[in-house]
Amino acid sequence: MQKTWNVRAAVSVFALAITGCSSEASLDPAQTGNGEETIELAEFPDRPYWGDTHLHTDNSVDAFGFGTRLGPEAALRFARGEEVTATTGAPAQLARPLDFLVIADHSDGLGATRRLYDAPRWYVSWVIGDETVLRWYDMMHESPEQSTLAVAEIITSAADGTLPAAFSDPEAAREGTIDLWNTQLGLLDRYNEPGTFTAFAGFEWTAMPDGNNLHRVVMFRDGSDRTSQTLPFPGLGTEAEGLWDYMLAYEEETGGQALAIPHNPNLSNGLMFETTMPDGSPMTAEYAAKRAAAEPVVEVTQIKGDSETHPFLSPNDEMAGFGVKGWELGNLPLTAKTEPEMLAGSYARSALLRGLSLEQQLGVNPYAFGMIGATDSHTSLATGDEDNFWGKHTGNEYTDETRANASQNLGTREGRFGWHYLAGGYAAAWARGNTRAEIFDAFARREVYATTGPRMSVRIFGGFDFTDADWDDDWVRAGYSRGVPMGGELTDRGSAPTFLVSALKDPDGANLDKVQIVKGWVDGSGETQERVYDVVWSDMDARPRSAGSVPAVGNTVNRDDATYTNTIGAAELRTTWTDPDYASGQSAFYYVRVLEIPTPRWPLFDAVRFGFDLSEDAMADAVAQERAYTSPIWLKGAVAP
Repeated sequence: MQKTWNVRAAVSVFALAITGCSSEASLDPAQTGNGEETIELAEFPDRPYWGDTHLHTDNSVDAFGFGTRLGPEAALRFARGEEVTATTGAPAQLARPLDFLVIADHSDGLGATRRLYDAPRWYVSWVIGDETVLRWYDMMHESPEQSTLAVAEIITSAADGTLPAAFSDPEAAREGTIDLWNTQLGLLDRYNEPGTFTAFAGFEWTAMPDGNNLHRVVMFRDGSDRTSQTLPFPGLGTEAEGLWDYMLAYEEETGGQALAIPHNPNLSNGLMFETTMPDGSPMTAEYAAKRAAAEPVVEVTQIKGDSETHPFLSPNDEMAGFGVKGWELGNLPLTAKTEPEMLAGSYARSALLRGLSLEQQLGVNPYAFGMIGATDSHTSLATGDEDNFWGKHTGNEYTDETRANASQNLGTREGRFGWHYLAGGYAAAWARGNTRAEIFDAFARREVYATTGPRMSVRIFGGFDFTDADWDDDWVRAGYSRGVPMGGELTDRGSAPTFLVSALKDPDGANLDKVQIVKGWVDGSGETQERVYDVVWSDMDARPRSAGSVPAVGNTVNRDDATYTNTIGAAELRTTWTDPDYASGQSAFYYVRVLEIPTPRWPLFDAVRFGFDLSEDAMADAVAQERAYTSPIWLKGAVAP
């Protein structure tokens, strides 16, 4: 076999086995669309629908290489609340089903490691003929540890541009990608059940120049009648603007809709939210508008850390720094230390502030985004629950064999898969019903919010004439008719905006500590400012504000058995709040942050479950206050023409 045939021959090996999707996933014409017409919709968005927009299955290069053997069908069944058998053989089930799911496998090498693993060795050796690929093949079959090392090499090669053509050439992998993509689209249509569960098509675009994370999840509004007309857009060798152009072309050619969701800006080394064009030249209004249209929301919390803000950026925010510890090496390989001047480009709050400044200059805000959470699980199991965390990758799943030894446990092991990982997050979408159209449209208008896992119900409306009397009537109707919800915009009227803010605890979770409003604005001299306001909290009479701060709520966590009690905090908090620092003509944003009372984190649950002592670092971070972040409401002051 001639070496010059290798790239095209790779098509055959990577098309050999499209696994992880049901063979019964034939297209049902009645289910290829959104199905919105089959259910009755509420007049207004009436509840938050809970989901994960960032889940990987065995069709992702890294997930399969790290050991995952569950495909999209198992992922959908699990998200719907069914019990599945995890890769390691243990039973896995959510305590409560999700309402929607986006399977977001990496577009580069979609299904490639699975197909490589399933190919005969002689084929890899003689037909593909690439020594590096053959070595990876052998490592993947030798042991889970060697398989993990092989995938680490694949990821590093992707980052430095040395990935063999069998993985990096989109044309060479096209045949396998077409088969896998269409099979998965049929599966999604089968599991999409309007009113009960929504299954979205999507993928992850995985650009990482020099290891710096610029990843996006792409989410489609449509069924397979439209999504089958496209293929996932490759991340290798492309830039974000190319992704946006791909999405625009999809919409123009099919009549469908798509949006992109940046994630893990905390690992971008300041590149995710730059104030310039990617080449360092001044940002243009056209570029800013294109980004704002393509990326209405950002994933601000997930397993690989929290990206709301950083203590360096928000030194006066005593609650800053959640999910930041342990992520000082701010790129994906954890090899490049983030310098302080880079941080503003890596965190959502600073990006929102940068957006206000850029709007003053350009007339367009490129960073007017809403906020969501997700898992980024690579196990096919979409759980963000602290007491049900299955690890980032399959090698970290709950089993007596892998967790009983403290040296093998996430809670104690130093390095990349240590205690500093979060259990994940979820996205909540305020919608009129559980359909593709309704939930996608909530994302598009930014009426969504992030939580670090708990399912608390949070709502904010902004206007100019809300009063406490609105709570005595239909306050939701008042919010929509006389104001705007989260994600909306208010035009300055020369008077301070007023907000209706409501937070209900997770019915199965912890009580609430307090509700805060985070304000960012551009002052009269053109400088950005931020302030965090405690607007309502539990036991306000017993916890009066002192020296400008609300006393700590207390801590009921018993570290010996990883339990807590709801003897402190409140089940519901709500208030009417008017900005005390308003200035006429001011451009500003306001978002709500809700804090629970302290509860155990997953390392403590692990330690109790498997009977070992946590490391000093893990024990110091074993209790936290879980939280929610709403999408902002923007006050539009004077901007450039």
